[in-house]
Amino acid sequence: MRTLNKELQQQITPAKALELLKEGNSRFINNLKYNRNLLQQVNETTEGQWPFAVILSCIDSRTSAELIFDQGLGDIFSVRIAGNIVNEDILGSMEFACKVTGSKLIVVLGHTRCGAVKGACDHVEMGNLTALLSKLRPAIDDETTTTTNRNSKNSEFVENVATINVRRTVEAIKERSYLLHEMIEKGEAGICGAMYNVETGKVEFYEDTFEIHDEVEAPMNHDQVEGGVLS
Repeated sequence: MRTLNKELQQQITPAKALELLKEGNSRFINNLKYNRNLLQQVNETTEGQWPFAVILSCIDSRTSAELIFDQGLGDIFSVRIAGNIVNEDILGSMEFACKVTGSKLIVVLGHTRCGAVKGACDHVEMGNLTALLSKLRPAIDDETTTTTNRNSKNSEFVENVATINVRRTVEAIKERSYLLHEMIEKGEAGICGAMYNVETGKVEFYEDTFEIHDEVEAPMNHDQVEGGVLS
């Protein structure tokens, strides 16, 4: 297995990046993760990093993107914040990941039974958490199918809000970052939303959020990239 380098990263298109993540999640849920030499990857990434994707997920201890997608050191950027919301600092981090370091795909990854979403649904106010949870309020307001029991005890309501929040965040990234919007339009990077199921370990990608324009398919040696890792 080979650690990502600049040459190999450049051969990965946004669509291929998505495929690699899907394959990695399939290995994860089937307990077939690759046996990596992590110390070797530490040594091989000493001089630089060339991750192929950036994942925005929640701080929930069950949602480690590297584990969920079975990736190694140097393969992906992982941005984590309660409720997988977006702010100026996160947008700047994503711009660094894609524009400076060359990542090809942005994934907004929500998860089921999200504590931050539940807190927002219950209008929790507690210290600095109050301001953070207020950023989930628009997703709650957009959930119009539930007319009663609009709180954390209603699991269907909670999951509806979590899904809406993912989709809103995808749109917010494109609207609030002209750099990322431009890269996505040119096919230099892609973006999509997804949901991680804490019961099954499976990631569901929301196809209606896909904005992945591979204008030019870069030559890819499938002997180099196989099953989500570089061999």
